[in-house]
Amino acid sequence: MCANYLDFMKSNPTTVLITGAAGFIGFHLSQKLCDEGYTVLGIDNLNDYYDVTLKESRLRILRTLQGFEFKKCDLTDYAGLDNLFRQNAVTYVVNLAAQAGVRYSLTNPHAYLESNLRGFLNILEVCRHHNTKHLIYASSSSVYGANKKMPFSVHHNVDHPISLYAASKKSNELMAHTYSALFSLPTTGLRFFTVYGPFGRPDMALFLFTKAIAEGKPINVFNNGKMKRDFTFVDDIVESIARLIKKIPTPNQDWSGLSPDPSSSFAPYKVYNIGNNKPVELLHFIEIIEQKLGKKAIKNFLPIQDGDVPETYADVTDLIRDIDFKPTTPIEVGVSKFVEWYKDYYKLNL
Repeated sequence: MCANYLDFMKSNPTTVLITGAAGFIGFHLSQKLCDEGYTVLGIDNLNDYYDVTLKESRLRILRTLQGFEFKKCDLTDYAGLDNLFRQNAVTYVVNLAAQAGVRYSLTNPHAYLESNLRGFLNILEVCRHHNTKHLIYASSSSVYGANKKMPFSVHHNVDHPISLYAASKKSNELMAHTYSALFSLPTTGLRFFTVYGPFGRPDMALFLFTKAIAEGKPINVFNNGKMKRDFTFVDDIVESIARLIKKIPTPNQDWSGLSPDPSSSFAPYKVYNIGNNKPVELLHFIEIIEQKLGKKAIKNFLPIQDGDVPETYADVTDLIRDIDFKPTTPIEVGVSKFVEWYKDYYKLNL
């Protein structure tokens, strides 16, 4: 980022509201945008889906940043959201707050309807009524569901989700399109592919594996290790979002209802994949963690779980074309950064 641009941004601050700011991606994005000179209004309900102290640790860091302000707010509280917009001149919104987790959705389905549908509807409504310039929201690679054609493309149909979490994210894309079509609200959906990195979520594979291996406990390896994931380092995710904020979608003049392209529309609507475009075998992923920790894993091989897919692989052609950026962080580099953070955060001497 050139110095002149940063000086301009800091003297002419633009406010970005980030929901889920105390979450994994929200934390890193808030840091990135503050560094670029934006004013960031972060909101989060600080729920206890995972260890709240980790969220509080992220917030302590964010509160030291120039240009960052935090408000505790739940997306299901429409009056509270509306009041925030009335009191703050919000230009852009990045919606990262959601009930996460494919497996959790099998046992706690109602949490997904409340947060991911009702909460997202409230975001759409406040953006509509307060003339938000651009709404970016988190979707997920899980929307590809039963699809087998690789790599997964935003131009493919995604009508066969295999978890309620995936269905809620697909629903978000449909809801966003409706608001883009009815109210000309520019919306961009981001299908994230297995995001990982420092301060990551404790329910994700990298965190679970690192913790168990460090403690000498067994790890569960599903589908007998025959899984591939397009692991994407968090710095690549937030760089993509930062570039997309001002890439406001416009109607696709070539779009046709006779052969509809799912990634764009006659409305100001767009969907992107954000993935590393390089699937990694699960067993190789575990080997890298072992190398970085200097300890071998005790593997408990299990069948594939309901709601899981055996492989993810992102086609990022549209992303490269539109923002001239492609996630490229090697898995070895990203895992090393996570393990170093983990050892430092939990004061481990391995």
